[in-house]
Amino acid sequence: MLKSLLVAKAKEELDQEVLDKEQEKQGYLSEKAPPLQIQGMSFAELQELCQELHGKIDVVDEERYDIEAKVLLNKREIKDLNIKVLDLRGKFKRPTLRRVRVSADAILRSLLGSKHKVSMDLRANLKSVKKEDTEKRPVEDSDWRKNVEAMSGMEGRKKMFDAAKGPTQ
Repeated sequence: MLKSLLVAKAKEELDQEVLDKEQEKQGYLSEKAPPLQIQGMSFAELQELCQELHGKIDVVDEERYDIEAKVLLNKREIKDLNIKVLDLRGKFKRPTLRRVRVSADAILRSLLGSKHKVSMDLRANLKSVKKEDTEKRPVEDSDWRKNVEAMSGMEGRKKMFDAAKGPTQ
């Protein structure tokens, strides 16, 4: 209830502020730009009035340009000052991080929440490799420099092709 009263009061004040701004704008415009009375003016008087209005427009454009230049200058100055402030603060030193050991269950609990109790044995999913399979393969400890001349050229390519093809009978 209190919140709705505050919102209603803020809305009333906002509406009143808009009305005040509109009245201020109308007062300024009536002071600076009175309504034109062109009824019954001769052609020469209308030309003089147009020249006077063009002069006022030029003055207003100059003022607008000057104000825009000041705004741009102030924006640049603010940007430079912000950069100086950041430079004066110095670089942020990152703290040294410590290694934390977390089990797979703890990671899953943190990801899925405490509602899900999942126990996962990661070692059960690993493929077992027999030692015998690795020992059956012959390991060739040959020196590659021995057969460089024998394998060079087309003769060597033919030997490699024939060796890859296998013994044909």
